[in-house]
Amino acid sequence: MAQETSDFSINTIIGLNSTFTGDLETGGFTRIDGSIRGDVRVKGRVVIGERARMKGNVSGTNITVGGVVCGNIISDGHLVILSTAVVIGDIITRRIQADDGCFVNGRVAVCDNDERWQKTMSEHRDAQGIKSALPVFQKNYG
Repeated sequence: MAQETSDFSINTIIGLNSTFTGDLETGGFTRIDGSIRGDVRVKGRVVIGERARMKGNVSGTNITVGGVVCGNIISDGHLVILSTAVVIGDIITRRIQADDGCFVNGRVAVCDNDERWQKTMSEHRDAQGIKSALPVFQKNYG
């Protein structure tokens, strides 16, 4: 399991009126209040504010979702889904808290031990590999 840090200084902010297109990788606490189209990978804590809009996958240690995420969420720590959140995608986490009123449409896997975590992540990577290969297969053989 990833180690939780006590450093709460924000390293990256995507502000309320900001729009970002592309994949984002950061090494610390990241707050998103604007719009992102792309994957977000954080080695640390992620907060997706209530007015945030994302189309892409999110991964991090501890993640709090208050806005809209159209994509998969992977948290190797604790995931909190606030009552204002909409998640359309699969979730893989070690611990989850979903507030009353949130909306989740997708599969949810809560892995309570390292063996289950590794198995679930392996299955997820395999499924993503198949999905990414389908357009090429269809183009050549469809």
